[in-house]
Order: sequence, then C-alpha cells, then structure tokens
Amino acid sequence: MTHATAVVRRIGRGLALAGLVLGGLALGSALPLGAAGQAQQAQQAQEEPLVVVYSARHYGYMEPVFRRFKEETGIEVRFTFGTDAELRERLKAEGRFTPADVYLGVDAGSLWLAAQEGLLQPLDSPVLRRNVPEQFRDPEGRWYGLTLRLRTIVHSKERVSPDELSTYEALADPRWRGRLCLRPASHVYTQSLVAGLIAAHGVEQAETIVRGWVANTPPGNFINSDTRLAQTVAAGGCDVSIISHYYLARLLREDKGFPVGLFWANQGAGERGVHANISGAGLVTWAPHPQNARRLLEWLSEGTGQRLFADGNWEYPVNPEVEPHPFLIETFGVPRVDPIPVWRYGELQRAAIELLNRVGYP
Repeated sequence: MTHATAVVRRIGRGLALAGLVLGGLALGSALPLGAAGQAQQAQQAQEEPLVVVYSARHYGYMEPVFRRFKEETGIEVRFTFGTDAELRERLKAEGRFTPADVYLGVDAGSLWLAAQEGLLQPLDSPVLRRNVPEQFRDPEGRWYGLTLRLRTIVHSKERVSPDELSTYEALADPRWRGRLCLRPASHVYTQSLVAGLIAAHGVEQAETIVRGWVANTPPGNFINSDTRLAQTVAAGGCDVSIISHYYLARLLREDKGFPVGLFWANQGAGERGVHANISGAGLVTWAPHPQNARRLLEWLSEGTGQRLFADGNWEYPVNPEVEPHPFLIETFGVPRVDPIPVWRYGELQRAAIELLNRVGYP
C-alpha cells in the first residue's frame, strides 16, 4: 500500500541565535563534554523526567497535548516557540550546550534543512516507522511527520462555482487575471508548493505555471497570512487563493456562514492529488534527554497523541490508523494526496526559490 493510499484510506474511513528570546524558556546550564559527559547525559535521560521542545508550531494548542503526555508518562515538557529559521539558528549557535531535545517544525523543507545542517540525529524507532508512512518521514530517520497540512484552492462561494476549478496549474490560465491572491515568495509554504510543481513537471513547465500565477495576481494581493488570504476572498478583494486547509477550518468553525469554499486541487483522473505538507519533529543532535524525546515522538505518532496534536489545529493525522476529526470530514470531504515524498520539498527548495526570483514573484 502506497503512503498516499494509506492517507486516503485513513481519511476515507473518517477520514536566532544563542540568547535570542523565542518563547519563555531560559537556556539551561552547559552540558558536560566528553565520554563522561555523554554517560551523565544518558543517566540524566533516565533519571530526570523532562523533555525540552523547540517548536515552530505555536498556535496555542500545544499546552493541552504536553499536559496529557505528562499525565500519562510523568515526563514534563518544557517548550519555547520561534519560527523554523529562528530555531535552527538558535540550535546552531548553542550546539552541544543546547537544552533542546526535540525540534518541531511546520514544513517538510524546514525539517530537511535542519537535518542537512547536522541539527538532527537519526532515531531508529520501529514505532515511528510503523505509524508514519514512508512518504512523510526522512529516509534516514532524522525527522518524522506528525500531522498533514493540505494546501489547496479556496474560492468565493458567491463569485466562483466549484465547476470552474480543477488544478493548481489551471490557475495560470488568463481567465483568472486579476482574480488571484497568494502568499509571498518568502514564505516556506510557497517555496514547498513550487517545489512540488518542479517535482511533478520539471523546472521549465513549473516556471510557466508560476509566471501565470504572477500575471493573474495584482501586486497588492500577495498577502503573508493564510487567514487574511481567506478573509480577502470573503471580502471581494480576490476570488481564488491557495491556502492550507486548517486556516479555513478555523474560520468556518467560528462562522458556519463564512462565504469561502474549499476545493481539493488535482483530483481528476490522472492528476497527482492535493499538495500535502507536514508538521513534524526530530531528535536534536545534542539532546540531553534522548530517551524521553523518543517517548514523546512515539506518543505523538499514535492514539491519543495523534488525535490531540492533529485536532487542536484541525490538521489530519499522519497515522493511517487514526481517524481525523469528524468536522474535517463533514466539512471538506475526502482528498486524494500527491504521493511525492515530502523530503523532496527540501531537496528542491533552492530550485524553487531561484524559479520564484526569475519570474518576479514578490
């Protein structure tokens, strides 16, 4: 069974720098060095019920998840927030003196970069390999996806019929001239989306598609917030956008009458499926509490951990055996997911950025 099939089956069933202050966790004391220090770290991991998380996922839903983990395991979770880039810089600056055990990112490309920069170590876990489909994890086990974030088309219910929509590629058609609004090129979500286009079509065809997007998007409609993109569609500032599904889920949860609909892109026969990204995590190279970090990541990948972690932000569980929240299935239906391994977003990130620069994407 392919990983994309596993996701569809599951959904179908129910379907910057040391000293930088990023969130409220002060740096710990320096770790001891050498073999004796490593032995002490191992002992500390067994004796001290603590795991420290550097998290780029900062939507206010983390505290209940970590409280439940402590209730079930007795291990306290301390965490600090920042952007993916800020947290990577902090880890590089701290090195072996870092208090962090887990790096939690919100984009596969960012996790790939952290691994390439030597910030994450391989974690050989049969539990994680069983729970996280291969498509959504690092081939060397340095990071694992924990939830799915499906980036797709949204549209005005008043001005656009779903029958007018089909694929990401079709949004380059001149019929959408002046009607699009998009996230800027500087955001990693845009970079990963374009990396997916490159993987599917090659650089030349992907560049033609993105040039069409730029031509169809007025200069003021490059907006650095998925929530504001959806609100701009609702207010009539544009007719169509591309956002991650959970932003619209939040808005609809607050207001069932919000006049923006979701359209799962690329679902036709022979089409590749909707663009899937992840939030995920890896074991920091110098983790002081590696065994506790392992327990946390394994717990997040199954059962209660998956449900709490995904449902808190209206994301889909990555584990095929865990059902998504009923609200997602009732509201958005059943998507077919692009089978591309998400680590390729990192591998192709440079090519995506160069393409965005060439076409003048703001």
